[in-house]
Amino acid sequence: MDASVCGVDPTLWIAGGLALYMAWNIGANDFANAMGTSVGSGALTIRQAVIVAGIMEFLGAFLAGGHVTDTVRKGILDIEVASADPQLVLYGMLGSLAAAGTLLLAATRLGMPISTTHAIVGAIVGFGAVGLGVEAVNWGKVLQIAVSWVTSPIMGGVLAFLIFQLIRTLILDRDRPVDEVRRWGPWFFFAVGFVIGLVTFFKGLKNIGFDFDFPAALLLSVGLGVVAAVVGRFFLRRVPVTVADATGDARFGSVERVFAVLQIWTACAIAFAHGSNDVANAIGPLATVFNITQGQEFAGQATVAPWMLIVGGVGIVVGLATWGYRVMETIGRRITQLTPSRGFAAELAAAITIVLASRLGIPVSTTHILVGAVLGVGVARGIGALDLRVVGRILVSWLATLPIAALLSVLFFYFFKGLLGS
Repeated sequence: MDASVCGVDPTLWIAGGLALYMAWNIGANDFANAMGTSVGSGALTIRQAVIVAGIMEFLGAFLAGGHVTDTVRKGILDIEVASADPQLVLYGMLGSLAAAGTLLLAATRLGMPISTTHAIVGAIVGFGAVGLGVEAVNWGKVLQIAVSWVTSPIMGGVLAFLIFQLIRTLILDRDRPVDEVRRWGPWFFFAVGFVIGLVTFFKGLKNIGFDFDFPAALLLSVGLGVVAAVVGRFFLRRVPVTVADATGDARFGSVERVFAVLQIWTACAIAFAHGSNDVANAIGPLATVFNITQGQEFAGQATVAPWMLIVGGVGIVVGLATWGYRVMETIGRRITQLTPSRGFAAELAAAITIVLASRLGIPVSTTHILVGAVLGVGVARGIGALDLRVVGRILVSWLATLPIAALLSVLFFYFFKGLLGS
């Protein structure tokens, strides 16, 4: 009797289920990357954040997730060594999805924001070193990723610190902050439009027939920034000045409403970028398993079918809608107290850092960048504004991600080898 189900290899059904499981956990743990500061500052409610992030994450995954994906994330495995025994790679990819998804599940349950990319990379390192041999692992790449534990939060933190200090100098510390936000606001709108353009055009919209090189993406982004500045100027003319804005502790009410709008748009850009980038952590191994089950030669990249992008996109959306609030509480409220202006500084810094790192080929983590950006805003208010106990627990969880993912991957590798091996 044919072991296939509806004409599909049962191994592929397992891979599809595990990819959905991984994507669900990506959405749950990484929801806070885009929307944590917006909810923490009060710019959005949880319900509004789920709706906005769900739309942008799915669009990012489906439209800009790419036609091809790395078969082994970030070049962690030597392709020549791995291609010598594709069946072991198949077991390893199944084990990697199960291991990374389980680690993310545990981290989300504890409210700890960890890197989904580091989780899948650690899992691939684990099965690669044990199942294929230590020589199969590109340890130089692993070292680069380990270094990113430091570079990612520092890049995001320094930039967020500078942006918030600029906002304070130009607007918040002035005698008439509403007048100043009307004066300088269009430049911030331009910055948001420009970064949104880079995130969208630089990633490329290959799945709908658009693929821009960097100069074209840069030009289009400037154009989008100018449009945003014009719209922002029109909007800022209608910002009301109330008695509370003129005197007293609440005088920044109208100013913060402006930054709430800016923060929401920036959060949308990060959600789109996250969906387009991190969906590969779920569908990369799935595409590899698909190629191997179809008898195709194992290579460094695999073709991504539209149904795979849908699996990844749907999984991310369901994850953020069901469990995303757990990590959001940590990033949005527990590290430091956020207002829309502080949240905007963190979000804009994170978006700029993501774009710069992508352009320079620096392996960074969206999660680490955003947490670093929130820390940078907190430091701008003084070290006492940070909950150092929460920061310490986050740092420990980052350090533990790779080794725990690797250990779990080894266990799942042998499980699937025993289950599916002849």
